[in-house]
Amino acid sequence: MSVTSRYREAWEGFWREAPHGQGAVFWDAEPVLTVGLHLAVFEPHLADFELPLLDLGCGNGTQTRFLKERFTRVVGADLSASALDRARSADPEGASEYELVDCADKSEVEELHRKLGDTNVYMRGVLHQCDADDRQALIDGIATLIGQSGRAFVVELSQDARPILMELAEGPDGPPSKLRPILEHGIAPGEVADSAVPVYLGAAGLAVISSGELPLTTTEYTSEGTRIVLPSKWVVVEAQR
Repeated sequence: MSVTSRYREAWEGFWREAPHGQGAVFWDAEPVLTVGLHLAVFEPHLADFELPLLDLGCGNGTQTRFLKERFTRVVGADLSASALDRARSADPEGASEYELVDCADKSEVEELHRKLGDTNVYMRGVLHQCDADDRQALIDGIATLIGQSGRAFVVELSQDARPILMELAEGPDGPPSKLRPILEHGIAPGEVADSAVPVYLGAAGLAVISSGELPLTTTEYTSEGTRIVLPSKWVVVEAQR
């Protein structure tokens, strides 16, 4: 199984047309406000810091470059070739590696695992933007990538984020400028019920070793000038023993 062509085309179109520069898209907030907060709860649970760290759904590589400052080997992976072009352009010295991969495609994931071995995985806000039919395959892919030695940090918008996003999208002036392209490309954020995530993880043979909630900071502001921050839930997982 691989992701639907509609989903792949939606992301390729989004990244091909999105404005350039850090902070130009909705979720591309400063790393200290995003992955920096996540590392504070993820790093204490890493069993092996020598494993490669895979930034799954890396987009334009903002978080990947931040991670490379803290880990020896960092690999950014994304479904969109246009996103990876941007990530490589922003990393001219090639400090990180970049891989085009469909994490819902079993053969592609297995090939990446053969190349890297067991990895630690960081994934922010990917599952809730997947087509429903691809979500279990995506989590299965994470299980393959971490193998027996790695651990994964998965953070997703909570279901409480969806009404906030819908209120923004349906406001009198229409969606905020950075949210509008996401909706126009048919990417529907905040679609995963909180109760569904543990089911996906369990079916993939993953055990939750820690969990919690954190605000997910965006780059967008309300009409009153307040930064839009969305509720999210995170888990650290490993292979069931």
